[in-house]
Amino acid sequence: MCGICGYFNCGDSSVLGRMMKRMVHRGPDEEGSHVEPGVGLGVRRLSIIDPAGGHQPATNERKTVWVILNGEIYNYRELREELLRKGHRFCTRSDSEVLAHLYEDDGEAMVERLRGMFAICLWDSEKRAFFLIRDRLGIKPLYYAERNGGLVFASELGALREALPTLSVRPEAVAQYLTLLYVPAPGTIFEGVRQLMPGEILKAVNGETRVHSFFDITAFAEKKKPLAGGELRELFIDALKDSVRAHLVSDVPLGLFLSGGMDSGSILAMMRAVTDGPIRTFSIGYEDEADAEFNETAQARLMANMFGAEHTEELLRPNAAELLSAVVARMGEPFADSSAIPTYLVSQVASRSVKVALSGIGGDELFGGYPRYLGVRLGARLERIPVWLRKALARIAPLLPERGGQRDQVGRVKRFLRGFPLSYARQYIQWVTFVPPEWGSRAFGPALKDSVDHGSLLSGYENAFAKWPSRDPSDQAMGLDLQTYLVDDLLRMGDRLSMAHSLELRVPFCDHKLLEFALHVPAHVRFAGWQLKNFMRRSLESVLPAEITSGPKRGFMIPLARWLREDLREMVGDVLSEASVRSRGYVEPSYVRWLVSQHGTGRRNFSDQIFALLVLELWMRQEDSGAGGA
Repeated sequence: MCGICGYFNCGDSSVLGRMMKRMVHRGPDEEGSHVEPGVGLGVRRLSIIDPAGGHQPATNERKTVWVILNGEIYNYRELREELLRKGHRFCTRSDSEVLAHLYEDDGEAMVERLRGMFAICLWDSEKRAFFLIRDRLGIKPLYYAERNGGLVFASELGALREALPTLSVRPEAVAQYLTLLYVPAPGTIFEGVRQLMPGEILKAVNGETRVHSFFDITAFAEKKKPLAGGELRELFIDALKDSVRAHLVSDVPLGLFLSGGMDSGSILAMMRAVTDGPIRTFSIGYEDEADAEFNETAQARLMANMFGAEHTEELLRPNAAELLSAVVARMGEPFADSSAIPTYLVSQVASRSVKVALSGIGGDELFGGYPRYLGVRLGARLERIPVWLRKALARIAPLLPERGGQRDQVGRVKRFLRGFPLSYARQYIQWVTFVPPEWGSRAFGPALKDSVDHGSLLSGYENAFAKWPSRDPSDQAMGLDLQTYLVDDLLRMGDRLSMAHSLELRVPFCDHKLLEFALHVPAHVRFAGWQLKNFMRRSLESVLPAEITSGPKRGFMIPLARWLREDLREMVGDVLSEASVRSRGYVEPSYVRWLVSQHGTGRRNFSDQIFALLVLELWMRQEDSGAGGA
């Protein structure tokens, strides 16, 4: 794992130095660079593979190909042996050097042979060809901007900004953020700065820049035919075990984020199945008795003991205000998934013992772990009910109270009823957005109303939902999440907040070979008995304790609703004062007053919306002070 950066046909070595300096947290072990006229490649290295010898940038025998890599190539050893048999000579035992030699043989098509998580920059000095490459599911980040006929790139926005002296906030991105709680790719919060999309290659040669895909998840899904039968369970265990085995490739100690749920538990079981060595696991909880329902340390402890893991468990009494400011700085742009806070905390705990940790991110999107997947199946079936009756039932929703706890079932029913008159596709889009429908675009202030086409904000989501190659509503919903929420929220959060503590995070459920298997599992098998993850539960019954396979969804969460009413109440009042809201102009002050009032009295749970506004203003203040993108 590393932080990479550089420039092509613009910039200089001093810019490269400043960019690398902004990413020391991504690679505290070593700094490396390669500079020649018109080209600069820089890397901050967290040494995982070949710690002593695997220096970057890597090059070939003739020093005509230069490579920097953020991530890991899990099948690099097999590729290296093959290249050695072909006569290639290696100076290191690293995966980054394998890329330089593999490119010599296969050109840019080499990417088809890679298994792993990666953001790659490759410079071919003979062909004067410059490449940026991002892995199939977008596990590793890569930002870039075109400038004066050239381009600059980096793993994080903070580093990229060292090469871009002036940047302006993009109004449409603010509106998207307030709607989704994150800024969706390929855009960013800044004008002119983009993200390379998952499975894309950017190639610059002969003064021309072209971006194309080597992996399209929708086309990939279209080729997979649903399978049925009891052998699917065995195939699942084999596929998950194979992925976990691949993700254990490391020359340094590694561990596992263990939340007490089925995803991380299944990874632990597979780790024990493929290794007799020590396994370190890490869990966090909260000391405050008011937050007891958010503690799942007992379940994590149960599994750690069952599989003989060296378990670290910390009960915390976090300072919510201080934590929030730190998380906002590390994300680099507004990001309001409150799971960022426990992700930051558990990364901090794990980094004291290991340099690599595995995580269960992706299990819900591949195997059906969110209640909204059952909701959209139900919504599709109930479309036959007359619209007038659905509208009448929707009017019941405001009468139901919301609690804001970890499993707020009433809140889910309420959201389902509010969207009942809509088509199931529109219902789903409404469930994954956060501007209350009774406000809609009226919530936005003058800074957004005049410069944003609100009708097109979610058009990409609607298209992705409709184009997924299945007519089953839950398949369409999961396909949308694989392309949006997984990469732009969960993977982005996991990368930034683990790397804030110089910790590499690996995600076995996001392995493209495991994805290939998951796409073979039909929805009626995945959700048999109208149960979330039924297929996965049944497959793991002989592997995990019944308490885990029969229990509800678990994960690292925070008591956000209570914090906003209590611990963060003063901060909310200060940061979201009427004067502050009005001066920014992004939302109407009346909208903010309504959110805070409804949430404070307990009539509605608007923790996500208030948190998003709080994060946005904190981020803007960091920008104003010149401390953005730390």
